[in-house]
Amino acid sequence: MRSVIQRVSRAAITIDGKLKSSIGPGMLVLIGIEEEDGPEDIEWLSKKMIHLRIFDDEAGVMNRSLIETGGDLILVSQFTLFASTRKGNRPSYIRASKPAAAIPVYEAMIVQLEKDLGKKIQTGVFGADMKVDLLNDGPVTILMDSKNTE
Repeated sequence: MRSVIQRVSRAAITIDGKLKSSIGPGMLVLIGIEEEDGPEDIEWLSKKMIHLRIFDDEAGVMNRSLIETGGDLILVSQFTLFASTRKGNRPSYIRASKPAAAIPVYEAMIVQLEKDLGKKIQTGVFGADMKVDLLNDGPVTILMDSKNTE
């Protein structure tokens, strides 16, 4: 499971011109799922994300986590995180999980994040053509992969 975590001042998702989700300060997380992803990946990534110390403390040092700040989280599925660009100029998405397998994992990630964070999170719609608007704060952008936990 791969994720792109962005510290944001605000973020919103629009689908077909209608606002689906929006948050204030917190994290916008893009998540890509591959066939091998399961409960261990979900639990590890959820806990790692909400405890990631990327928010400023009183001294302006990135020393606080999402759970400490009470910030919001918006989760967006993005199969293109598993794009392979080794050959040619057209990316291959062969490693990305097919919707039938990916949707239950995505939904389980939502449940896990809400449990770990102790509140509801916002989401996109799996497989939808979404417009994502965000104001990256910093900018702070972190890449994480549950298969690379070092």
